Amino acid sequence: MRDQQSATLPSIFICLTLLWLAKPVRADSAQDAFKHNITVFTRILDRLLDGYDNRLRPGLGDGATEVKTNIYVTSFGPVSDTDMEYTIDVFFRQSWKDERLKFKGPMNILRLNNLMASKIWTPDTFFHNGKKSVAHNMTMPNKLLRIQDDGTLLYTMRLTVHAECPMHLEDFPMDYHSCPLKFGSYAYTMSEVTYTWTRNASDSVVVEGESSRLNQYDLQGQTVGQETMKSSTGEYTVMTAHFHLKRKIGYFVIQTYLPCIMTVILSQVSFWLNRESVPARTVFGVTTVLTMTTLSISARNSLPKVAYATAMDWFIAVCYAFVFSALIEFATVNYFTKRGWAWDGKSIVNDKKEKAAAVKQNNAYAVAVANYAPNLSKDSTLPSAAKGNSTDPYKAKTDGKDSKKTFNSVSKIDRMARILFPVLFGGFNLVYWATYLNREPVRKDMVPST
Repeated sequence: MRDQQSATLPSIFICLTLLWLAKPVRADSAQDAFKHNITVFTRILDRLLDGYDNRLRPGLGDGATEVKTNIYVTSFGPVSDTDMEYTIDVFFRQSWKDERLKFKGPMNILRLNNLMASKIWTPDTFFHNGKKSVAHNMTMPNKLLRIQDDGTLLYTMRLTVHAECPMHLEDFPMDYHSCPLKFGSYAYTMSEVTYTWTRNASDSVVVEGESSRLNQYDLQGQTVGQETMKSSTGEYTVMTAHFHLKRKIGYFVIQTYLPCIMTVILSQVSFWLNRESVPARTVFGVTTVLTMTTLSISARNSLPKVAYATAMDWFIAVCYAFVFSALIEFATVNYFTKRGWAWDGKSIVNDKKEKAAAVKQNNAYAVAVANYAPNLSKDSTLPSAAKGNSTDPYKAKTDGKDSKKTFNSVSKIDRMARILFPVLFGGFNLVYWATYLNREPVRKDMVPST
């Protein structure tokens, strides 16, 4: 037993020594393999670029180069109504096949950065309706390039595009807009470079959830398509993506519609005031007219200076007409009120003539008294005449008539206006909101926004 134990101990020691010596050998072999792979990568890249002319497109002389594209939207908005443009931040992806970049090696895909992209041919894509496009370069150019072993390339870049968005504001602020994004080749015609979408319509343009930077709009969805543009230099393929927007009406209800409605209602309060309350009704009429003028001016500040009337303009115009009509109604009532007093005052005019005649008679009596003063005591009829004439006949007549007059009578025009104006204004609001809120364009093949 002791001999067996003595023989086992040296063998265990030898095995441990061999394992300890094997670790550096394995590490050295892994490092050598890594260095070998780097050398292989370098040789592959050098071989790909050896004799490569990036001035020539792939497949020159054999047919058109097909460029497959798709867009991933990371941020949408804001949208400017005054400039009719919008801002969009995207990952713009292009894929094509270049037979000159085929390779064989231990890997299937070469993952490279923008340095390699500047040494090979890339499509000269530009945005047709872009006012300004920015390629992000912080901290390095945001570009990605991948080359597969069969020569297929994937080229991705991050862009911020300020693009035009034609708007038709006839239905503002219950309007819908379709903002396009159009891109294609700048120099190559359809016979040389063609564009297609990488996948189907629902996957070619993807909008990131909660990427919207919109305060006044809702992004409902997007549609994709393809057009052909003809020019003096040839026919070009144009890829189109339309982003469908619906305006939020809440801001305008609070800022414009409710104040206009309240102003019209305030102008109709004057119908319930006494028609002799000229100062109060004048203040109601003039103040509401000036308020509507201010609202109409402020409502136009956030819109471009279009030559046609919008839905809000029509609403403000009708409200202005109601307010102005209320002021005209008061002027009419006041005018006929004065005419009524004039006709009722015919008897008063006659009474004034009688009063003047009575005063004249009293004056004649006074002259007679002065001339025949000595005979006043003898003449028994004069005192009774004096006493009788001392009473004012005008006063007696007018007192009886004034007691029958109604100073706070309600005008028939006011009575009709109290019913007619609210009914007409309510009917107008019913037709207005039913017409514009039910207008919604029909869009085919729209992909709803997530």
